[in-house]
Amino acid sequence: MSAVEVLASVDIVALRLAPDLQGLQVLLHRREREPHRGQWALPGVIVNGSTPDNSLDAAAERALREKAQVLPRHMEQVGTEGNAFRDPRGWSLSTYYLALLDPAQSIEAEQLAFFDLDSLSTRKVLLPFDHGLLVQRTCERLAAKSLYSSLPLYLLPTRFTVLDALSAAQACLGRPVNNTSLRKRLERLREAGWVRDTGERNQPRLGRPQQLYEHLPQGVGPFLFERSLLPEA
Repeated sequence: MSAVEVLASVDIVALRLAPDLQGLQVLLHRREREPHRGQWALPGVIVNGSTPDNSLDAAAERALREKAQVLPRHMEQVGTEGNAFRDPRGWSLSTYYLALLDPAQSIEAEQLAFFDLDSLSTRKVLLPFDHGLLVQRTCERLAAKSLYSSLPLYLLPTRFTVLDALSAAQACLGRPVNNTSLRKRLERLREAGWVRDTGERNQPRLGRPQQLYEHLPQGVGPFLFERSLLPEA
């Protein structure tokens, strides 16, 4: 790469709710080229004058299709990071996206795998470039928006219970959520037509039958609430 070039990429922070509903997992792609060949990294693509993308969103969709090989239930641009040190090849920048996946989303390619976010924060898994920072800032965005929106529901199956919604909200926020506050939020969504009471119940292995709701998004983005999900200190 010459001194006048800047390496630009679009990277995807694709998250799903872990099978035990106790936390979030991030989808990683094993790099096939240098630098950092063989290491787990965020799935992404290079963008330049020779790539077919007409926009950053189009490049993100290409990254999802070619590298992540998943179909998100929600995706949005988070930000851009760039400097002369994040890539050993020289000056580079990355525009990174948040993608929320259905918990049943499966992957078949050997170069793809889900990792618990805890394994990144405890440095059991080390990501190349500044991908660890990109994951951290994306999770901060998710937590901030989850306080005032229905974003956690995009991590659940279309049909879900109150306890499912509670687990998703707590996973996004990284802290406990009051059950009553969550129920009030679901009721507000029901009134707005974003959630429907199916009239059915889910029978867990233990405990009482749980009411089943259906998520019916009415717009491009999540529903926005006037108040925070958490009580003010």
